[in-house]
Amino acid sequence: MSEEVRQPPDATDAPAEPTVAPVRVEGLIKSFGRKRVLHGVSLAFPRGMTTVVLGPSGCGKSVMLKHLVGLLRPDRGEVFFEEERIDRLSERRLGPIRRQFGFLFQQGALFDSMTVGENVAFPLRELHGGPPYDEEAQVRRVLRLVGLEQTIEQFPNELSGGQQKRVALARAIVLRPKVVLYDEPTTGLDPIRSDVINELILKLQRELRVTSIVVTHDLTSAFKVADHMVMMYEGSVVLEGTPEEFRRTDHAVVRRFLRGEASEEELRAIREVTAENRAATRRIGGAR
Repeated sequence: MSEEVRQPPDATDAPAEPTVAPVRVEGLIKSFGRKRVLHGVSLAFPRGMTTVVLGPSGCGKSVMLKHLVGLLRPDRGEVFFEEERIDRLSERRLGPIRRQFGFLFQQGALFDSMTVGENVAFPLRELHGGPPYDEEAQVRRVLRLVGLEQTIEQFPNELSGGQQKRVALARAIVLRPKVVLYDEPTTGLDPIRSDVINELILKLQRELRVTSIVVTHDLTSAFKVADHMVMMYEGSVVLEGTPEEFRRTDHAVVRRFLRGEASEEELRAIREVTAENRAATRRIGGAR
């Protein structure tokens, strides 16, 4: 009996492969007044992975993050979501795209006058124009994911800082986004509460299969959750790679940041100011 010859599938019938990076920016430039904050940043965020963006305060991390959902518009450059350029879209056309993103703000940004359940339901009500029939079920589902279903009737001021962050995270994912953005998610939390947030980031990526982008300067958190890492410095990307590549790098700026060391220029400036203060003190003392 002759063997059956298996024909390759028709290319036209094959499903299209999803893009590797659902979110990317190209040549992003942004200034506020005379201060340029982003200097031609180009980045692609791998689908289904957690990308951590590191860098010192003021290096442009949060500014870059806000461009991804149109909270800021670039002076020059392009922002893409699923291969659609979105930086020039009107607010009306941005609406459906923004619903594909969950955003955990640095301070949580909960409404003090609303209960936990009402805070989490807020995006649902904005979307549907009124309570959908399964609102409570959806709210309880996401609160259960972050381990806080029992707080549904409480108000934010009755919760700890860590619990408030978790409620804000539940609100960020209630619309089942494809991408979750975290802006300094562990700021203001003690190491134990910070680790709870880290575990939630890992859990949501695993269970919801979201693409996560985490802006932070918390190195413990960064190395725990990251699949991919980016280092920004003075508005530019200076290194991209895996956590292991970051640990092995010989890039001076990155190594200094990871070790928590001030630069020679910063130390020199401090020494000069200290020397000037000593000289001024001696002059004042002599004048007496």
